[in-house]
Amino acid sequence: MKHCWKSEDGKIVLYCGDCMKILPLLEDIDVVITDPPYGINREASARPNATFTGKLVGDEKEFDPSFWIKFAPTILMWGANNFSSRLPRGGWMVWDKRLHEDADRMLGSPFELAWTTNPACYKMIRVLHGGAVNADSFKGNNQRRFHPTQKPVLVMEKCMDYLRIPTDAIVLDPYMGSGSTGVACLRSKRRFIGIEIVPEYFEIAVKRVQNEYSGFFKP
Repeated sequence: MKHCWKSEDGKIVLYCGDCMKILPLLEDIDVVITDPPYGINREASARPNATFTGKLVGDEKEFDPSFWIKFAPTILMWGANNFSSRLPRGGWMVWDKRLHEDADRMLGSPFELAWTTNPACYKMIRVLHGGAVNADSFKGNNQRRFHPTQKPVLVMEKCMDYLRIPTDAIVLDPYMGSGSTGVACLRSKRRFIGIEIVPEYFEIAVKRVQNEYSGFFKP
């Protein structure tokens, strides 16, 4: 397995490894958008709509966001409600995953929170998702997920649009998972660097980005 993949146009670069060891090799980063391990020691048990098993790397200890707060001028981190006591004043995005009361019967949490360094950013992202309903599915119903905290591509696109990230900015996801942020950057014509420590997820991310370049997308 290669530990680095780069698109032919050079706009997408994916690394497999520890983000703290890879960061010194990178050029200046404008934006960090990520879904880090929350420190809740989640058990990634296999379910009918998932392809993952085992523990999440780094999720056994409390997440410390202090390094990233100093790293880039613009940051957005999902799951920040789990480490909110360590965050300075900023803005918040709420992902409404149900949209209406009839959808409340779906499995999983009805919403998720993301913190951003922009104190003026308070936005709602409304994308139906949960249980067997997957926002990345072609038919709008079920699509197996490759990562236990996998975000739909549309959600990540909306994050960048609400933050008004320009197309010439370099977006970094140091906890890339299965690559949703990378696909969102590709679709919105933004530059992207992704880092993932788990080889299996790295390979999935590479495949998803390659599929997007090829003109067909398979979450």
